[in-house]
Amino acid sequence: MLAFFSDTDCDITPRECAEYGIKLIHMPYTVGEKVITPYVDFEEFDSHAFYDMLRGGVIPTTSAMGEEVYVKYFEPEFAAGNDILYVHFSSGMSNTFNNMDAAVKTLLAKYPERKFWHVDTLGISAESYNIVLEVADLLKAGKTPEEIVEWAKTEVPKFPMYFIADDLKFFRRSGRVSGLAATMGGLIGIRPVIHVDENGKMVSIGKETGRNKAVARLVQYVEELGEDVAAHRVVIGNSDCPELVEMAKSLLREKFGDGLRIVVTQVNPTIGSHCGPNGLGICFHAIHR
Repeated sequence: MLAFFSDTDCDITPRECAEYGIKLIHMPYTVGEKVITPYVDFEEFDSHAFYDMLRGGVIPTTSAMGEEVYVKYFEPEFAAGNDILYVHFSSGMSNTFNNMDAAVKTLLAKYPERKFWHVDTLGISAESYNIVLEVADLLKAGKTPEEIVEWAKTEVPKFPMYFIADDLKFFRRSGRVSGLAATMGGLIGIRPVIHVDENGKMVSIGKETGRNKAVARLVQYVEELGEDVAAHRVVIGNSDCPELVEMAKSLLREKFGDGLRIVVTQVNPTIGSHCGPNGLGICFHAIHR
């Protein structure tokens, strides 16, 4: 049997787990002295309450999971005779995958008959969500893990995400975005445009004045780079900005038709701790990142 894993940093929730047969790795975050594990310490993510907390000045922190945590997730599957396919968020954004590699190496030495495959989405949040569900579709269609790993080599680079942020203090604190100018922080109406590059790292690529222009720019990327857009999901990730979501949906349907398959996700709290509230991203199938 095959155990199909993903993680909460891919915006996967128990709903997708039930629908697609995904086993979920829960990426924790810390508020004050309290470590909070998504969908363990709460059943549903109250995104509005979480992002209101950030608006009020509380800034959660995150850290890499230890090797022993991955052992806890993976060993029961190997012990039960199952192989593992893990589709995860970008290894370019966290050292946690060094610990994952160490855990898998230890477990495969203990269970040499078992197999482990992983797909690095080289993305985060809505971008990773889109790729996870593409893999779920492939598994449902009967593709093997080996075939999926080969598919990923050519297709993962074809799922870009472009997004706009509202307040740079969250990104600057985390240091996870290159090219951010400190002088942009706090300028009213200035929204930086950020892209996840081919190495799975976030890069600032420009800025827009006003939310209408910023959302229109995201949709412009879909128009200019899109490949077979309507044949795939278009995933809109947001950190509690429903008005921007509706604006993006309207523009996308205006450009690509009412039949466009749009999925809306809430940026998970672990990643939301770094991007802050009022962020919006669009992931789509493209000719390249």
